[in-house]
Amino acid sequence: MKLVIMGDLHYHDVDESVTGWFEARNGFYRTLLERFLDLDADAHISLGDLTNYGTTRELQEVYEILRMKQRTFYHALGNHDLYAQTRKDVLDITGQARYHAIDAGRAVLVFLDTAKEMDYDDWGGWIDDEQLRWFEDTVAASGTKPLLVFAHHPVYNTTKRSELDKGSIHPSIDMWRILSRKDGAGIYFNGHTHVDSIVKQQNWTFVQLSACLDQHGFRMVEIGEEEIRISALDVTEAGVTDHATVLYRNMKHFKHNPDARGADSERECIVSLLTAASER
Repeated sequence: MKLVIMGDLHYHDVDESVTGWFEARNGFYRTLLERFLDLDADAHISLGDLTNYGTTRELQEVYEILRMKQRTFYHALGNHDLYAQTRKDVLDITGQARYHAIDAGRAVLVFLDTAKEMDYDDWGGWIDDEQLRWFEDTVAASGTKPLLVFAHHPVYNTTKRSELDKGSIHPSIDMWRILSRKDGAGIYFNGHTHVDSIVKQQNWTFVQLSACLDQHGFRMVEIGEEEIRISALDVTEAGVTDHATVLYRNMKHFKHNPDARGADSERECIVSLLTAASER
């Protein structure tokens, strides 16, 4: 089983006041998303902030590109996706579920909603009690089958920058009370902090992806019987970096991080399914 995962994309409206903006935006995003869709996988996944402000036009345009190829696409909501309009309106446009789980045979896939709705001052993560109860039941029900969680915000004090203010799911939410119920291997994928990072704590591996404008690429996840292999894929097509530079130098609500790319150990790893239960 294969999955392709994308970090914060920040697809945004055209700013006609900037010379070359239209060409740069289309050149960058179409090239990146075409490469994303060309990768053969059982599911293609966005970790949130798929859009820069969550406007109707941003959402409709990026989904139009994503639907050009028949792929199974899942989108975990990010805070930027919910700036312009309500959660209900965004979900109506995208056709996505707010949070859900899929038993994919070799593993259980869980998609969380950690984003606050139309809160421009607090971009940190939050999960309400109803979703937390559902998540706890889902973790317990997964048994020893590998559990892969996809969310926008990291768990507090796990990956890089997750200890910062507004850099994670709120610290008052005891995620470890739920995560510790997992028997066997768990992998938690997130974006939000715009820096690559992989951290192992107990029987969980936390995999954080940087933003696509900073590091042009994805993660491939291959789930086998004895291990789960996570590898980094870079997009190196001509012009992509130049287009990205034009965009992040001029766009609002995004700050370029020149130190987003991590070492190999912060971008790729292998999770053994033979030892995870004994390490719990």
